[in-house]
Amino acid sequence: MRKCVGIAFAIFLLAIMSVEAFTVDELIEKNIQAKGGIEKIRAIQSIKESGKMRIGDEGSFIEMDYVQLSKRPAMLRVERSFQGLTAVTAYDGADAWRVQPFRGRKDPEKISADDLKALQLAADIDGPLVDYKIKGHKVEYLGTEDVDGTDAHKLKITLKNGDVRYVYLDPDYFLEIRVIDHTRIRGVEEEDETDLGDYEQVNGVYVPFSIESGDKGQPKTVKVTIEKVEVNTDINDSIFHFPGGKGQ
Repeated sequence: MRKCVGIAFAIFLLAIMSVEAFTVDELIEKNIQAKGGIEKIRAIQSIKESGKMRIGDEGSFIEMDYVQLSKRPAMLRVERSFQGLTAVTAYDGADAWRVQPFRGRKDPEKISADDLKALQLAADIDGPLVDYKIKGHKVEYLGTEDVDGTDAHKLKITLKNGDVRYVYLDPDYFLEIRVIDHTRIRGVEEEDETDLGDYEQVNGVYVPFSIESGDKGQPKTVKVTIEKVEVNTDINDSIFHFPGGKGQ
């Protein structure tokens, strides 16, 4: 009887240890190290990613040329080109704007405060986990959860602006494999799910070359396939500014 109790107690301890195997900061550190280490991450001052964006499902889709430019401290520009037209979304660290020729709008227009939030998050080259306390975010570890057959570590990030991001880390490599964003846009709660994969090392840092996204729980209808990544290239700040505004 004592032996059975001892075995049961040992199993109980193992269960506790497995749940409490990592703290938030330990998981974040593993994620940073998996990417290449904080020094190599911070050594990247600018990134140019180019490839293809496919919108739609297998039965009906369009494919666009895709370029994303990022530059410290917090600048971002995304271009999507199709049949001679180029849509632009940009943020210079203060103002955000876009050009939407596919909707018949060829003049640049400012972006609303709600839509700006996603750009501010995407413009952070390091990502929200690095220096999260300094950035004003809160991170909680929620244990593990199944992600397409992988028992992934789940982190909840409550962003400074009040939105919530769930990050799922691969249990073996500690890289992001899924991100779910809960965002309030014009009073409506939106949930977007993004799967990340095909990581490759660029300048000593692992970055995803496959990005698939869509509404949570629905088929992912947007797929970005990165074909080339260039880091620390010379990118003029003027391309991030609103046309005719500062720096023009």
